[in-house]
Amino acid sequence: MATLRKRNGRWQVQVRRHGFPIQSRSFLSKADANEWARTIERQHDRHELGPDRKALKSMALYDLVIRYRDEVVPKKRGMVVETILLNRFLRHAICQKTLFDLSTADFAAYRDQRLSEPKHRSDKPVTPKSLKRELSPLSHMFRHAVVEWEIPVRNPLDGLKLRVVDNKRERRLRDGELERLLEATKKGRNKLVAPIILFALETAMRRGEILSIQFRHIDFERLSLVIPESKSGYSRVIPLTPMAVEILAALQTEDAKPTDLVFPVTPVALRLQWDRLTTRVGIGDLNFHDLRHEAISRLFELGLTVPEVASISGHRTLAQLMRYSHASQEAVRTKLLSKELAKALAIDRQRSPCKGSPD
Repeated sequence: MATLRKRNGRWQVQVRRHGFPIQSRSFLSKADANEWARTIERQHDRHELGPDRKALKSMALYDLVIRYRDEVVPKKRGMVVETILLNRFLRHAICQKTLFDLSTADFAAYRDQRLSEPKHRSDKPVTPKSLKRELSPLSHMFRHAVVEWEIPVRNPLDGLKLRVVDNKRERRLRDGELERLLEATKKGRNKLVAPIILFALETAMRRGEILSIQFRHIDFERLSLVIPESKSGYSRVIPLTPMAVEILAALQTEDAKPTDLVFPVTPVALRLQWDRLTTRVGIGDLNFHDLRHEAISRLFELGLTVPEVASISGHRTLAQLMRYSHASQEAVRTKLLSKELAKALAIDRQRSPCKGSPD
């Protein structure tokens, strides 16, 4: 609502709207004052003016992160990892700033600090790619706050520059590494690590997908497995190899319920066990996710087509799938030598006279 009054020879106009800051201005003529007031009111009606941000002065970033962690994160598939990331972020001094004062410059300073050498042994520096992964839930938090909670906060991460180098991994299992890993699992307490490793190589499934399998998802008659929801948000059905079926059958007991987990291991526990396992055998550069690379590459080497491999791996685009396909250098070298040998033989036959040909 606009109010006008004449004071000291000038027309003063104020526009008040609930949830928005009061706007006022002075004009020499009453007509100009009315025109300006109508313009501001139309902008309010069209939601072209931002809401009142004064309420942000009483809300710290810490409060927003806590609310997001407690209300939104538990509903997400990656709740365990995101909770760990947010809890670590809450210890940083940036969380004490109010949402009103928070800016991109604050997150730029946070970025530079995280990418620099650590001040404490427990505070390890991260790569730009890892930092981008850490900031992803925070960016979603700001968008959620605006849309779902109607908090008039700007996303300070929108303008943050973070140069990420595409250092895609091409790590595959080398000769003897699988045998060494499986042998080392015999010394561990958890007897599910070896079946999980073998199952990952047989199915090309992600770690989270493997640990979410329930017995009701398995169809032993059709030799298939249902993945209700994957990382991409889609479900899929994958065929099971004889080895995969053998692994699942060995883990199904008579008293197993349909909703029981086939591999009752938490993601954090599996990661810790994998780290201890690779350290024990001296293979420090191998990640568990590399088993997915290995499995997909093996599928291509078996002669499966791109759509067939994608139906198993769950990739939605060819570009995503190609990041996980790395041909064995030894296999490529063998094929090249075979082609060169065949070419040389063909040339030799052309140069030599054919047997039995007329003089």
